[in-house]
Amino acid sequence: MEPALSHAEFSRTLWYRYFFYGWLFRDVCRGNLWQRSQAWRHNKEQSRWLLTYMWRWLVLGLVLFGVASFVEVMLLSPTLSAFFYVPSALSVPFNVVTAVCWWFLQFDRHLQ
Repeated sequence: MEPALSHAEFSRTLWYRYFFYGWLFRDVCRGNLWQRSQAWRHNKEQSRWLLTYMWRWLVLGLVLFGVASFVEVMLLSPTLSAFFYVPSALSVPFNVVTAVCWWFLQFDRHLQ
C-alpha cells in the first residue's frame, strides 16, 4: 500500500497531471509482442484526451500572452513582460508536438 501524499505533494501531482499527459500512456517498447500490442491499444484509446490537453495549453498560452501584452503596454515594462511572453510562446511547440502525437495515434492504420 502506498503512503499517503501530503497536501503539497498531492497539489503538485494534480497540477502536473492537469498540464502534462505522459502519465496516461504506456511504453510500447517493453515486454513481449502481446504486451507491446496491449500498450499500443491502450495508447490509442488514451489519445482521446490529447485534445483536452491541447485546449488547456492553448488557453494558458493565450492568457499568458494577454498578461504579457498588458504588462508591456499598460505598465510599460518590456522586461517583465518577457516572463509572460516566453511561456506563452512555449505553448505553441507543445501543442504542435501533441497534435502530431494525436494524429498518429488516431489515424495511423499501418501499425494495426
